[in-house]
Amino acid sequence: MPDTNEAVTHAFWLAGREATGESTIEVTSPWDGRRVGVVSVPTDAQIEEAVAAADAVREEFAATPAHVRAAALDHVSRRIAERGEEIARLISDENGKPIKWARGEVGRAVSVFRFAAEEARRFNSGEAQRLDTDAGGTGRLALTRRFPRGTVLGISPFNFPLNLSAHKVAPAIAVGTPIILKPAPATPLSALILGELLAETELPAGSWSVLTVPNDRMPALVQDERLPVISFTGSEKVGYTIKESVPLKHCTLELGGNGAAVVLSDYSSGADLDWAATRIGTFSNYQGGQSCISVQRVIADASVYEELVPKIVAAVEAQVTGDPTDDATDVGPLISEDAAKRVESWVDEAVRAGARVLTGGKREGSGYAPTVLADVPADVAVSCEEIFGPVLTLHKVTDENEAFATVNDSKYGLQAGVFTREVQTAFRAHRALEVGGVIVGDVPSYRADQMPYGGAKRSGVGREGVRYAMEDYTYERVMVLTGLDL
Repeated sequence: MPDTNEAVTHAFWLAGREATGESTIEVTSPWDGRRVGVVSVPTDAQIEEAVAAADAVREEFAATPAHVRAAALDHVSRRIAERGEEIARLISDENGKPIKWARGEVGRAVSVFRFAAEEARRFNSGEAQRLDTDAGGTGRLALTRRFPRGTVLGISPFNFPLNLSAHKVAPAIAVGTPIILKPAPATPLSALILGELLAETELPAGSWSVLTVPNDRMPALVQDERLPVISFTGSEKVGYTIKESVPLKHCTLELGGNGAAVVLSDYSSGADLDWAATRIGTFSNYQGGQSCISVQRVIADASVYEELVPKIVAAVEAQVTGDPTDDATDVGPLISEDAAKRVESWVDEAVRAGARVLTGGKREGSGYAPTVLADVPADVAVSCEEIFGPVLTLHKVTDENEAFATVNDSKYGLQAGVFTREVQTAFRAHRALEVGGVIVGDVPSYRADQMPYGGAKRSGVGREGVRYAMEDYTYERVMVLTGLDL
């Protein structure tokens, strides 16, 4: 990427080549407001060209040998690693993410493309099934393979601008389906880096585009019938608006959450509570709390609650806030001052309703201090909605059943963490909790990029995690061979 201090306009990627439009958007740092970059915006005609190119290349791309797609994915993985520090600093600049977390995001993206390369080599080998188990199937063999549903529209969010773009792009390439990526307008530069690296490969022209389209022009792309698959990560409101507007399309929605960390009575030693408090303190605040699986609620058994709470407060207060480019910083700004003001208003609402602030509760510009709230009424926004900020609420329960019921008393169901040492309790949690993932012995914020990831209830539909997204982008098609000696 060029020096972001220069007045350089970054091109977008149209059908595998650089292009510029007639207008631009400015990307600024949430930390200090400085200009990070200027990005060209495609015209309606250029968007049409990208969609038409993707539609035209569908059959060619689907027929591309697996080794060609795998080689391209391996190349992107290697190149991200080679440019890792540069990309991490770009993420930190455009997103406000502390550099330590930005480096972690880069490492995850390296893995996502590597996983996709591995899956591309073994995916869709076909499953043969004898049909002569019934007399009517004598001499018949069914062969089932998976084929792309069609071009994917991938819509990625601002909070993980590189890795969540990777989770759209890499599985699409792995199965041989074209993709048009629309990154978040606040953080497009990371996605444009992916375009640079994809352009170094031998993938067919038209098989991918990265279009820096403003949100107000997204509905036209969503409605386009040549884009039958939509993979969206973002807010519940926008996600379900998309799904309801295109009921005949295949939509994968990775939406909001209000992740709960449950600390049960058997998790009671000093070392256990120290570990739980440290993990809760870190992962209620990492990414500034701007993660769908950050810890928003702590639900603790009454037998450990009084000892656990001061440990959590101390762990939260130990989080270093400040300049995201400083290696020591744990918590940077939110994506904008408006986002910080919303968090402030929700906390103020809770306090007026009777909540107690144990630490934090202050805003400064686009930053919000890591905050712990106790005695929070059940009907205020910080209890019912996704905070998406560095705010944690505490809840005392009498037993395991009440703990699990409290987790489920939410419209969301993304992931939950359960601190227990009892295997049977872990299996009960797996059965009882209405979430997409149960993390035992840790916070809900744990995600491995190869595992199935997604939610229940209003947290979305479908699953990401490279192989699972590949399945979502494809469908089964059976072929029956007749007259065989089996």
